[in-house]
Order: sequence, then structure tokens, then C-alpha cells
Amino acid sequence: MAVDHEFGGQHTDIKLSIVEKYLSAYSIALRGKFSQLWYIDAFAGTGARTVRHEAKPADLWDPEEPARIEQRHGSARIAIEVKPGFDLIVFVDSKPAHIAALNDLAAKHPGRSIVVVKDDANQAIRDLVRNQRWQSTRAVLLLDPYGMEVDWSTLEAVAKTKAIDVWFLFPISGLYRQATRKITSIDEHKQAALTRILGSEDWKAELYSDSGQSEMFGDDPRVRLEDVSGLEKYVRRRLQSIFPTVLKPLPLPVSRRPHFAVPLRVQ
Repeated sequence: MAVDHEFGGQHTDIKLSIVEKYLSAYSIALRGKFSQLWYIDAFAGTGARTVRHEAKPADLWDPEEPARIEQRHGSARIAIEVKPGFDLIVFVDSKPAHIAALNDLAAKHPGRSIVVVKDDANQAIRDLVRNQRWQSTRAVLLLDPYGMEVDWSTLEAVAKTKAIDVWFLFPISGLYRQATRKITSIDEHKQAALTRILGSEDWKAELYSDSGQSEMFGDDPRVRLEDVSGLEKYVRRRLQSIFPTVLKPLPLPVSRRPHFAVPLRVQ
């Protein structure tokens, strides 16, 4: 069943190309060292990415091009095609249409061990890491959320296994929007969300400083002085508190940086 799943742009192609190369290198490097190699995709989508090309009129150099729709590989399909193959592939998503597409994708590869899980990503990942003995198993987990869905408690559970490498597409633009310049502009709901994804209320002291200006009516004078780069550094420091190796983040796309890809290593 074909399901249109339109997302991303050129930076998505870059991201998927990097993930493909990493998965291939990971599978080759660890093959034979552990009895099981797993791939886990917590926001698996449909396995494909729909790209729409607009019609272009003819000009002096190029002929007319009609409008067309192209289906490109998503992370799920890329993971299936990695050689040598993963022993187990786990796709997680909460959207019924995505689950149906993933089940169709799995059915096309009857010789592979592919599990499709319909659940909240945080709950599914916590259940998975709790119920598995990791001494002889290693895994790669891709966290490419639609927004700010990934809980810090999920990252802690993954880190405690000491067996799972993570590629985390962190939504830095979402953090920038939620952590508004004045701390008084962050309502209780947004404060709780920031604490949930950052794992501590320390962000209030780390990111906000007294503006030095007296406020009328006793309002809290603290403001955020950090720009996007400062927020990136803060997130990386937080991740370094639970993962032994946090590689240099890759902004995606470089010009606007709404996300940054953070490779987290278990050793």
C-alpha cells in the first residue's frame, strides 16, 4: 500500500545518506563480534519519502518537464537494504497509516526478522531495552522525531544498556521557540515540556540570567542570553552527562539549523 509521506528537503537527503553510510560501516565493523546486531527506528514513518517535482516550461537550453512524483527511500527501507544485514529490525510508529505501510514493507522481505510496533516511541523503546539482555547484542537507534517527543528518561534508559549507539535528530528550533527570551513568557506547560526533554529543571539556571533591569510588579527579570549555538552547546553538555561519547553535532540544514544530528556512542 503506497502512502504519501512528504517531509524534508535537500537536508533530508544529506541526513539519510549519512545514516546509510553509518549503518553500513557499523554492520561491517561489528559483524562477528556480537551474536546479534539490531537496528531500531523509533519514528519510522512509511519507509519512503514522497517528493513532488513541479512542472517546468521549456527554455533555450532544456526541454519542458512535466510535473512528477518521486518515491525515495526513507530510513526504514535503507536499513533493510544495508549489507551485511541486521539480525533484527524494529520499526516503531504511532500513526495507523505509517504502521500499515511498514507492515507492507516487512511483508515484502519474508526472510528478514522485522518487527513493526504501533506505540508511543518513548514507551516502546523503554520496553525494548528493559526486556532485552544486552551482553551479546549491539544496536543502532535512530531518533528522528516529528517534534519534541523524545523524553530524557528514554535517553537515560538507552544509555544504561551500554550497548546502543544513537543518532538523535534533536529539534533545536523547537527548543529555541519553547525557551523564549523572557522566562516569564514560558507557561507551566512549556516549562514541563522543557524539563521532560532536558531531564532537569537546571535549564532555568543554565540558560537564564538576571537581566539587571528591575521589573515592575515583582516579575522575574531573568532572560535567555544564549543564541542557537549556545543552546546546541547546552544540549550537548546534557547528553554528555549520560553518554560516554557525544560526537560533534551536524546542523541540518546548515543555513537555518532547525535540527542538529547528534551521534551518541556507547564507547
